[in-house]
Amino acid sequence: MSIQETGTARPAGRPRSEKAEKAIIEATLDLIAEGMGVSELTIEAIASRAGVGKTTIYRRWSNKEDLVVDALATLKAPLPPLAGASVRDDLISLVDAMRQESGGARTRCVMNIALNEADRHPQLMERFLKRSVEPRRQAMRAVIERGVASGELRADLDLDMGMAMITGTMMWHSKWAPAGDLPPDLAERVVDAVLRGMAP
Repeated sequence: MSIQETGTARPAGRPRSEKAEKAIIEATLDLIAEGMGVSELTIEAIASRAGVGKTTIYRRWSNKEDLVVDALATLKAPLPPLAGASVRDDLISLVDAMRQESGGARTRCVMNIALNEADRHPQLMERFLKRSVEPRRQAMRAVIERGVASGELRADLDLDMGMAMITGTMMWHSKWAPAGDLPPDLAERVVDAVLRGMAP
């Protein structure tokens, strides 16, 4: 191992087993989904569930919080490519990504348990939000700002209010719909309903 590879949790060039990493991530999510809060979660329990040694985990993650952040991040859909043809189309793409990642009962359960512990693990939640949520917020803000500049949206639009209306409506549907029962046209319906109040 080179000098550059020492002293980091995940050194570049270290041979990795993708199978082991996937097993560790899945074990972490499974334990949380079964009701084990972040505070109760241990590296020992994760290693046992994943069928690996603790050293295998520590070679990849320096602590439990790093592992949980990475595990939660896998539940978020990648940011979709935005065509830029219209504000409506780009917002539908962004909101549909939310629909896709919120459809599974396991995903909703894990996120609910993790977010309920945000006050006990503020740094963990802050890192997760910065890594997985903030890029989506920035993408949506950029689309709405573009809409204001192009005249597609009202010039006096409150950007934060507009974003809250879109994401809040989608989150409400995700929370109360039966597991896996989010209709494929939900993003389009949400965006069209909100745009009626945001149009010039």
